[in-house]
Amino acid sequence: MPTMPRRAPLDQPPEARAAMPVAPSTRRTADQPLSLGVLSDVLGYHVAQAAVTTVDMFERHIGQPYGLRKVEYSLLLLLLANGPLTPKRLGQALALSGPNLTLLLDRLQDRDLLRRERSATDGRSQNIVLTEAGRSLTQAAGEAAAPMERELDDRLSRAERLMLIELLRKVAGR
Repeated sequence: MPTMPRRAPLDQPPEARAAMPVAPSTRRTADQPLSLGVLSDVLGYHVAQAAVTTVDMFERHIGQPYGLRKVEYSLLLLLLANGPLTPKRLGQALALSGPNLTLLLDRLQDRDLLRRERSATDGRSQNIVLTEAGRSLTQAAGEAAAPMERELDDRLSRAERLMLIELLRKVAGR
């Protein structure tokens, strides 16, 4: 009995490949889960899949309602938690290059969420300071983040959450 080819030869034109029979073992119905193959062991794939979920949640809870990007919200949270910081410290904390940080600071300053001030101790350097509008927006966005965090918490136990944070810090080299 002749066997059907598992794959159409790549030297055939696409129309011919599409018309060729496929072995039954490779056919899948829409409700059958795909095999991940080697992807099941690729850390970057799983991190990216988790990022899709968390980015969607961020956009729904903070991004769209407050007009903030993830990195902008992170920068504002750092300023809220630490007070004035130099651009260098912010860039290091957020893993941003100088030019990218400058664009980010300009965007937030244009929205009156932060300002640049000369350092009182070193006139050559600047500090980045939250404005009152920046403080209010960051606090409001923080309150909106609570349901987002609960949504994530529903998927993990407290121990799993702490372990995941520790492992992600390790992967990030921080």
